[in-house]
Amino acid sequence: MHIVRGRKIFMAPEADGSWKTLDNGAILCSGGEIVAIGDFDDFSKRYPDATVYGSGHEVVLPGFVNGHHHVGLTPLQLGSPDMPLELWLVTRMLAKSVDLYLDTLYSAFEMISSGITTVQHVHGGLPGTPNEGARQCADVLRAYDDIGMRASFSVMVRDQNHLVYGSDMEFLETLPSDLREPMKRWFGQFKMSLDDHANLFRDLSGKWNKSRRLRIQLAPANLHWCSDKALAKMADLSEEADAPMHMHLLETPFQKEYALKRTGVSALTHLDRFSLVNSRMTLGHGVWLTEPDLDLLAERGTCLCHNCSSNFRLRSGMAPLRQALSKGIIVGMGIDEAGINDDRDMLQEMRMVLTCHRAPGMDTEVPGADDVLSMATVGSAATTPFRGTIGRIEGGMSADIVLIDWDQIAYPFLDEEAPFLDALLRRGRMDHVRMVMCDGDVLYKDGQFTKVDRTSALVALHDSLAHALSEDEAERRELSKRLLLHVRAFYDGYLEPQSYAPFERFNSRD
Repeated sequence: MHIVRGRKIFMAPEADGSWKTLDNGAILCSGGEIVAIGDFDDFSKRYPDATVYGSGHEVVLPGFVNGHHHVGLTPLQLGSPDMPLELWLVTRMLAKSVDLYLDTLYSAFEMISSGITTVQHVHGGLPGTPNEGARQCADVLRAYDDIGMRASFSVMVRDQNHLVYGSDMEFLETLPSDLREPMKRWFGQFKMSLDDHANLFRDLSGKWNKSRRLRIQLAPANLHWCSDKALAKMADLSEEADAPMHMHLLETPFQKEYALKRTGVSALTHLDRFSLVNSRMTLGHGVWLTEPDLDLLAERGTCLCHNCSSNFRLRSGMAPLRQALSKGIIVGMGIDEAGINDDRDMLQEMRMVLTCHRAPGMDTEVPGADDVLSMATVGSAATTPFRGTIGRIEGGMSADIVLIDWDQIAYPFLDEEAPFLDALLRRGRMDHVRMVMCDGDVLYKDGQFTKVDRTSALVALHDSLAHALSEDEAERRELSKRLLLHVRAFYDGYLEPQSYAPFERFNSRD
């Protein structure tokens, strides 16, 4: 039994979108769940042996949920600078191979220290054999299990177009002869069939879905990466297992144009042919959704995950967040590969979202602090298999709780007229986070992690990468550099002139 106390507790959104709060309150927790919310003096008298967390000066919030995440060391750290997504994917080939257990811990340290208790981890398309893929997944899941974080884990399923928005063989034919063999070897590393992916999903689900903090879901990678056979397979698996899905879609105008070229209709309309537009599906990014697309999402109860920093860094565009929220679509928030500061700081990501959608004018509705907090908690929670058990501070919910030092936020002065939540989101910093609790366990307190030694893990990660390039790494690095020119040539003329104006979100192309 333990008690968490605070100056102000943010419990859950009300029907009008504002957050229900309690001043100078306390939360009673037992067995990893919230038992009651009430008066601290009352709880302390009734449960004198309970451990007390918080001094009464902190803001208490539901644990944040990072709704879209992939890796530990950021692409920039591994040598890939920001550039348009379709070119950036080529530069990802040059990265050194990393120890996935240590790599996962690296980003988990950053997430937890910014108040994130749950992550939607979408693992990249698996290279290698089914056994090698299974070992990769085991390393990632073991890291989350060891550090105590809650994770929804999935593997991006892709069975075509491994580099450009066209077939591997067709792209090979466009390359100089001396690039074809190394490129064939790179394409050849993807050995997992759709049946292999289905078997891996079932095996992982059988092992982890009974745990309190780890769940397995599905991730059809994106329309250009999935054949119609793969889409049908994912739809059947999701229905069979009642498993949520997370799918990248319409991240860039090139992806929107690909859908039109391949199917003659919008990407979302094509997914709907396979019954994939439903309440189990979350679409990551969705930057180039049209208004009819948003209407369909609202009708079907499909969620969106907004990845604001990523969209800016990779020049993908501005997602139609205001329109989505106005239609009642559930929207989560993800940091993706890395946030605007090249880290995984959810407080910073919330500031980004709060700022970037402030459309000009006096009469335009824009997302407010209440909306943004909901996206980072209940919205993202709804995109995971933990929906209904996290994202709120209410009786019966999981005890996923964050304490943030209000005195530091308000120092040296904050007028009492300043809106409380606005001040929290505008001024809150990672170093203001005092405690992070997941499932009733304290994972982080006063700058220290309780389950895994951060210093030792980071030293081990550093040492694991302090070696000369292997033969395979060196070949991939050279291949990546030489391919950029040819990939850029592939996309020359791909978009119709003036079809995708920089800030036009609802153009007429369906």
